[in-house]
Amino acid sequence: MTSLRPMIAVLPRPRRPWRAVAVLTVVVTLAHLLVMGALPRGTHNDALPLAHRFSTRTIVIAPPAATGGGSPGAAAAPAPPPKQAQAGPAPNARLRPHPRQAAPARPKPPPPAAVPAPEQAAPVSPAPEPESPAAPPPESAPSGIEGPPSSPSMGQDALARAPDAETEGASAAGGGGAGTGQGAGTGAGAGAGVPGATEALKVPPSVKLDFTVTGQQGVQPMSGVFGELIWLQDGSQYNARLALRVLFRTIRSRTSVGRVGPGGLEPERFSDTRRSEVATHFVRESGQIVFSSTTTPAPLQPGAQDELSVILQLSALLAGDPARHGPGSSFSVQTAGTRDAEVWSFSVDGDEAQATPAGEFQARKLTRLPRKPFDRKIELWLAPELGWLPVRIRQTEPNGDWADLQLRGTGTP
Repeated sequence: MTSLRPMIAVLPRPRRPWRAVAVLTVVVTLAHLLVMGALPRGTHNDALPLAHRFSTRTIVIAPPAATGGGSPGAAAAPAPPPKQAQAGPAPNARLRPHPRQAAPARPKPPPPAAVPAPEQAAPVSPAPEPESPAAPPPESAPSGIEGPPSSPSMGQDALARAPDAETEGASAAGGGGAGTGQGAGTGAGAGAGVPGATEALKVPPSVKLDFTVTGQQGVQPMSGVFGELIWLQDGSQYNARLALRVLFRTIRSRTSVGRVGPGGLEPERFSDTRRSEVATHFVRESGQIVFSSTTTPAPLQPGAQDELSVILQLSALLAGDPARHGPGSSFSVQTAGTRDAEVWSFSVDGDEAQATPAGEFQARKLTRLPRKPFDRKIELWLAPELGWLPVRIRQTEPNGDWADLQLRGTGTP
């Protein structure tokens, strides 16, 4: 124990170099003071030129205004120079010689001030003196005024014909402004016609139609498939949707949205959805039908329809004048699909009795026969009991596949 004490006492304690730290602190402080003292001088020197630039800009603009005002004839001339001064960039304001050069440019107005030309026109004043004998032309003017008295007689004839035109329009559309023909119809298009009047076109009211679907796809027959057609319209717009479902899954749907106009349905967008959706747009402003599946548009013809709205348009035409569209007549309508737009021709075959799950109907059959190798055949049976809506729709593809939709019930959408 005695031997350990002297060893512990021998170990020296470390001392901090505080003197060196203090000297370094003083040096750094002095350096900062020198730098901080130099900074204010630099800031003042930079701020002064900016102030001078602003003041010189105002001074340059003021002299031209004073000189321009001194010239009596060029009082209007000083207006353009200030506009140029305002439009010019700020750095150019320093160049005082340029505004002074603009002053010599002002004498240029005096040359145009050589208005003695009008003084030459003054001697030409004798020319109006020969014009004074030209008084006979005004005499001819009254003679020309005698023509209008004959026009009132023509106006009376037109007024006499106007009531005839009104009576013809009233007899044709029952006061609805519709003419007879395939493309004509009432403006409302809601099917609420005047009692006792014959309408050329009558859009069916809103309704929901349920169908039972049978068919063949390849080697497998269709089973357990149901269809639903929802038709909505308020007299100015419409929305139609035809969907095929298996249990609670929709396997295909077609939608048509548009307006109801004087000529019936005017589709704006048509879509067909299976795994994905493809759409067709009717751009009436440019007169084109645009397809999402191809970059080549088709020209839009009057009365054009899509593959869903064409069925409801035919129903409206038959409802408007069933007697006119009897067996032997036909319809030709431009019909747009998802890739192209072609003219579909429907022939009216005649009236047939149809037994459907919803009951028996006396329906008029319309057929669209294929004209090209890849055209599909479409058969429609439209029943007057349902406002000429379809009670049966059968579609046959070029490869032999077919689908048959038969009405099984109706309801409110």
